[in-house]
Amino acid sequence: MSHTRTPTWWLSATAVLSAGLLITGCLSNDPEAVADDDDNGSGAADTAPAGDNAEPGEDVVIGFSGPNAGHGWMGAITAAAQEQGEQFEDVELRVSEGTDDVNLQISQIEQFINDEVDAIVVLPFDGAALTEVAIDAMDAGIPVVNVDREFASPFAARTTILGDNYGMGVSAGTYICERLGDQDGAVVAEIAGIDSLPLTQDRSAGFEDALSDCGLEVSNRVAADFSVAGGEEAASNLLQAAPEIDAIWNHDDDQGVGVLAAIENAGREEFFMVGGAGSANMMREIQDADSVVEATVIYPSTQAADGIRLARLLAQGRAMGDLVQVEVPREIQLYAPVVTEENVEDYLDYAFES
Repeated sequence: MSHTRTPTWWLSATAVLSAGLLITGCLSNDPEAVADDDDNGSGAADTAPAGDNAEPGEDVVIGFSGPNAGHGWMGAITAAAQEQGEQFEDVELRVSEGTDDVNLQISQIEQFINDEVDAIVVLPFDGAALTEVAIDAMDAGIPVVNVDREFASPFAARTTILGDNYGMGVSAGTYICERLGDQDGAVVAEIAGIDSLPLTQDRSAGFEDALSDCGLEVSNRVAADFSVAGGEEAASNLLQAAPEIDAIWNHDDDQGVGVLAAIENAGREEFFMVGGAGSANMMREIQDADSVVEATVIYPSTQAADGIRLARLLAQGRAMGDLVQVEVPREIQLYAPVVTEENVEDYLDYAFES
């Protein structure tokens, strides 16, 4: 790809986003390089020495609670968290049943507190509603790792790990600029998720900002609901309203299954499409030369798995091996890369099924 127009605000954001890459590298440090005389081999020395984070530490119990896995991305979140917990011989992972009932999720956290677990990882169905019980856990001395949907208070979590919704929009818009930036009057369409959600608003804002950098704008926009049926209905409405389109960005690959059904039913193929989230379905579409799908933007379904890693380190009093600082960071935001036919093989094995 040859696009060289990089917005100045994106350069500053990249410095923050790159912190997310440290997680995947935190297991390979040389422990001898930062060895501490007080370390008893458990990784729980008072100075929280860095080192090889994969080395076993003291046994810890971690509780995990998340929403119902009725959505492909959400199902992958829980599965990845469970798989990560199983990889550590020093971790007992207790996974609560996924629920979209706020009161039930609150009771799950209360049970973890009563059980005196060593750390809690939470992807809240509603961050604001779970803030108070998360504060209760923190007050009880149990470090909380907040995943994806933020609590309403900084006192509710020791560490927060996030995807980058704004960055998703930037990545999608930048890719479309690379393809269409020299075409005056190019028609760009957007199929959003649930408009009332801040994550949708952030994705749209990033998309608009990136397009404006190359002189493009969103010509047609509809909103769906992250479901297959909602995606099909929204895309049908869009295609009826816009007789000619050059590019579409669909925010969510799960609803993208319905979007593609609507496109097929309409017999439209004059445009290319960029997906969002990074499902295996969309990546296989990218590999299909006859598909309108050219790319998708990753919204990592590994966030809770990374949360388990961080919770383990917090519970054991350890630091991230690739950081000089002797504490786990307060917040980590993961990057939103674009997957195309050139790099799809690098991402396909880690993708979720819609």
